[in-house]
Amino acid sequence: MNLSNSITSRLKFQHETIGELILNLDEQQLFKRPQPDKWNIHDNIAHLARYQHVFIERINQILNTENPLLGSYKADNDPEFISWQNKSTEELIQQISADRQDIIQLINTIPENQSDRKGSHPFFGNLNIAKWTERFLLHEAHHLFTIINLVNL
Repeated sequence: MNLSNSITSRLKFQHETIGELILNLDEQQLFKRPQPDKWNIHDNIAHLARYQHVFIERINQILNTENPLLGSYKADNDPEFISWQNKSTEELIQQISADRQDIIQLINTIPENQSDRKGSHPFFGNLNIAKWTERFLLHEAHHLFTIINLVNL
């Protein structure tokens, strides 16, 4: 599947920003909540790690089902999210890197005749795989922005 250079580059490297942002932080900084009910840096990283699996599942649904309905994902409603929060930050970052390779492999092996397959979302509408990948990357960028703001608290 051919993606734009922008999408391909971000898919390969954007996640590496996480490690750069938290390089000199200690455990206290990683787990400090900005407000009692708001996610800390670690929670945001756990979400990014878990969401990669959700993204892989969604791409596979698109490839295996005609125009599947892909519901809104909310980590707080995901029973698996807690197990991701319980992993160490280092383990999450390693998992993100490993899973990113799986995502790249999956996307790169999609035949051109399947690249226009679509999945529907109640808010985002009917998107092809390239647009889902763009949304995935923008979602990740949003959390990177959140992390950098939390680093500076």
